[in-house]
Formats: sequence, C-alpha cells, structure tokens
Amino acid sequence: MSTGGSPTPASPITVDNWQLPPFNRWSYWNVNRILPTQRIAAGGAVRALPAGTARCDVLGVPLTRISGLESSVAEVLADTYTDAYVVLHDGALITEWYGQEGAPDRTHALMSITKSVVGCVAAALIERGLLDADRPITDYVGELSDSGYAGATVRHVLDMRSGVRFREDYTDPEADVRVLGDRIGWDSAPGVQPQSGLYRYLTELSAEAPHGQRFLYRSAESDVLGWVCERAAGQPMAELITALVWQPMGAEFDAEILCDTTGTAIHDGGMCASARDMARFGQMLLDGGTVPDADTGTRIVIPPQWLRQGWGVDADVRSVFAVSPAEVSMPGGWYRNQMWFRPGEHGDVLLCLGIHGQMIHVSRRTRTVCVKFSTWPDPQSPVFLQDTLRAFDAVGGALTGRPHGGDRHRLPGIVAGISRHGTADRSATPPES
Repeated sequence: MSTGGSPTPASPITVDNWQLPPFNRWSYWNVNRILPTQRIAAGGAVRALPAGTARCDVLGVPLTRISGLESSVAEVLADTYTDAYVVLHDGALITEWYGQEGAPDRTHALMSITKSVVGCVAAALIERGLLDADRPITDYVGELSDSGYAGATVRHVLDMRSGVRFREDYTDPEADVRVLGDRIGWDSAPGVQPQSGLYRYLTELSAEAPHGQRFLYRSAESDVLGWVCERAAGQPMAELITALVWQPMGAEFDAEILCDTTGTAIHDGGMCASARDMARFGQMLLDGGTVPDADTGTRIVIPPQWLRQGWGVDADVRSVFAVSPAEVSMPGGWYRNQMWFRPGEHGDVLLCLGIHGQMIHVSRRTRTVCVKFSTWPDPQSPVFLQDTLRAFDAVGGALTGRPHGGDRHRLPGIVAGISRHGTADRSATPPES
C-alpha cells in the first residue's frame, strides 16, 4: 500500500465543496492541500502497537442492524462509507484497513473528535494548576465579558452546559454552526480581510438560558474552551496538544489542526491525524489516562480522576442529557469533559465523535478500542451511527467471548438509585430499554 500523497482529482476541490460528496473522499485525506493548518508534532518514544491474535474473524462477526436486518461487521463498514478502521484489544493491533486514499501514516480529518483532544488539554492544564474548572471563563478571556458567556464557568463549557444561544443544525445554512464556519474566513477573496475570525465571533454570541441548567451540544463551547486553554497556558493550541497530549501519549506521526485566516486554531473540529494515532489516543483513555513507560513503568498523560469523572454519572449529568435532543440518538447516555458516554451491549462505552462518520469507540469491559474514519455523504446519519455502534459493540463482545444479545447487569458508571432514563428510580421495576 502506497503511503505517498494521492493525485488531485480531476474536479476542482475548493473551500466551498471539500466536505461535500464525492469530494470529501479525497479531501479528508488531503486537508492540508486545501486549507491552512498548524503542525502538531510527534516526538519521543512511540507507543508500540504489537500485533495481536483474534479469537474470531472480526469482519465476520454477526450483528443486528437498527433496521432489524441481520448483518456482519464487514457489511456495516462497507455500507457506511468507511475510509479506514483500526481495532485494538488489550493494546494489541487486531486489524486495520485503509481505503484508496489512505495509509497508516496519512492524516484524515477528525472533525469533532478534536473536541475530545482539546478536553484532554484542559485536563492536563487543570492538573498542572494553570486552569481552574470552577472559575469564570472571563477570568481567562476578558473579551467575553460582554457576551453571553459572562458568568459561565470553565466547567460549563467543558460539559456544554452554558446558556448561550447556538444552533448546531448542519442542514440549515442560517444556523449558528454554519455562520461560525463562514466567519472563519476561508472563502474570503484574495486581499479581502475575513469578517472577523473565530474569536471575535464568539464575543458576539448571546445567552438564552441560565448557565448550568441544560446540556446542549454546541461547537462554540469547544472553541471557547480552546481559547481559555490558550490564555491559561500562554501557548497556541497546536503547541499545547503537542506538549500535553500528542508526544506524551506516544504518537507515531505528526498531526495537524486547521486554523482560520487570523491563525486561530479550530478547536471544535480542526484536527487531522492518522488512524493508528487515534487508536493510541483511545487506548490511553481506556487505560485511565496512562501509557507504558520504559523508565517508570507507567506515564500519566491525563489525570485518572478526570476519566473517572467522565465515566461516572450522577442524577444531574444524566437528567439534563435525558431531556436534550441527544437522548434520541444516544438513549441512556451522558456527556462530560468533551466526550460522549453510552450504555453498550457489553457495558458503558466512551465515544469521541465527528460529523461525516468519525468515531473512536472505547469499551472498558471488553478492553477494545475501535477507530473508524468515514466520509458519509451527509454530516449526520442516525442509521449509519447506530449500525456502527452496534458493529463495534459486537466486535468487542466477540474478541472477549461474550455472547451477542446484551448485558443486563447494572453497568459501570451508574450511581445506585439513578436511572439512565430519568433521575431517581421510584420503584423496583427497571426502566424500559
């Protein structure tokens, strides 16, 4: 398999069409040839991915799709516009595959998986005493004092619980998430200054609800978090990811992060990285924020308590998720520290997700990490998402010898007396799934 760059397609790919089909099948592997990026440097000891032996044919593992159709992992991957996948079990490489444009050393657009990496940067800064999750955002970024973020804390944006108005509707050209994209300025005419840049746009957002009252997924929260991290540390995001996450976790290849025309990193979805390195990132999360170290045995990248906090769920975190739009696609789930969590067939699963089908699936109970890069034709597809989740649940079950059909024991992360489908259980009857 060639590891060199692919030739530019015959049809021109521009800042206007790079995320649209069929152009995205090429552009997601070649983002730095279209848009401005900043380097996230690999360096130091690379975490090994030793070859593992599977107890089954991973691609042949059976599952039931959301439609009720009996299928296999291979069929789901083929039907969901997969560009690459990697599966680890107990830290060993079980299988990997790359489409026509891909290779182990090539970077692919991660989209909102970036949010989870930025969340880990925040965790490292908190551990070092440079950032306080309970302090107001405006203590770090005074420019937001007259915006809707006035009065919000760092914790509010970490968990997407500010009261700021921001609509994340990718199908509506007037939605805030689309306006944010326009204000980045990539499509500005030569010699014409962009309207404002990312940070100025954030200062213009207004509040519509009390901070902390709700959970609502919004990319602006991650951009504010990234801005806060940069101010707290006095370094740009590319350097922070390099020093606090990428090199400490043992990345093998350089990554990149997109930036606007003012040089500001796109914290909500700008990273591009290799599938193997995202598997290493997922394994670090699975191992409680640690990686093997030749000198000390174990090196801490992210504080273990940060991940314990994410995996754990209480009445407050669960109840605001239960009444949010996200409950429809992820019933029983929750959101914490820029990461998704859901009850899977074999226990709770941590997810890092990005539009057009980017996913890291981390299962503690089956000790598996599954990475999938994709180029769905649409930004979101409930069917593709659910089928992929079921496929990776099935892979984890098969690799650990767990039968297909579900785990009905109380799952890790649930506090006694707390229902995934509300706040507190009022009877001995378990809630319906």
